[in-house]
Amino acid sequence: MALTRFTDLTAPEVAGLNADTVALLPVGAIEQHGPHLPVATDYIVAEAVAEGAALAAADTCDITLLPGLAYTKSDEHAWSPGTLWLSAGTLLAVLDDIGRSLAAGPVRRIAFLNAHGGNSALLAVALRELRTRHGLTTFLLHASLPADQGGTSPATEHGMGVHGGHNETSALLHLRPDLVHMDLARRSVPEHLTGYEYVGFGKPVAFGWTSDDFATGTGLVGDPTGATPELGRKLVDAAVARCAAALRECARFLPAPRPTP
Repeated sequence: MALTRFTDLTAPEVAGLNADTVALLPVGAIEQHGPHLPVATDYIVAEAVAEGAALAAADTCDITLLPGLAYTKSDEHAWSPGTLWLSAGTLLAVLDDIGRSLAAGPVRRIAFLNAHGGNSALLAVALRELRTRHGLTTFLLHASLPADQGGTSPATEHGMGVHGGHNETSALLHLRPDLVHMDLARRSVPEHLTGYEYVGFGKPVAFGWTSDDFATGTGLVGDPTGATPELGRKLVDAAVARCAAALRECARFLPAPRPTP
């Protein structure tokens, strides 16, 4: 069992990988995260969790770590300088091209490790596209899920810490404290949304939104003011352990049971 970095291999070494090797693709984003976090926040998290999980899982399965994808679907932040984004069609085409290229070799399993909520629905579509077009076994892992997709955020955020809030800021304080400006962190929670019973983050009716819809002026949706590196370490460590366990299953997963001899 081993971990390889795809970019370090020669072509013959790639050809020598086995079919059950999981090609792990970190998927982040380059987008505004308000005045206190870097635009690479999601990319930093995706790379860190993917590398940690790959290292941990390689004790029992074969993983090849692909170079991360930084530019993704961030049109909800397109209004802000610093956001470099691809359209949904472009990103789907990029993912298809990556899958098609991978399928030319022996590896038959690809897992996306996503750290940007705006990618989730499109990556789920890509799973089936890569399966039907190129015969790959495909998986989608998340570094964490935002509150609008079934994840959690502190009660002080009223379940609305979906972008640049308490948990995400804590993770960056742990991973790259040199890039965090806590003196500029401000609470930015759309409190009025608590008045809706059905429509809202994590409620029965989802809604399309952009990060400037909430009239806060910061581009944030959450409360970063109480973030700590200690919490960030716990969150990142938990994400690494969870994703490592998932990768071990991805390496042996079969939709149908093996036939009885």
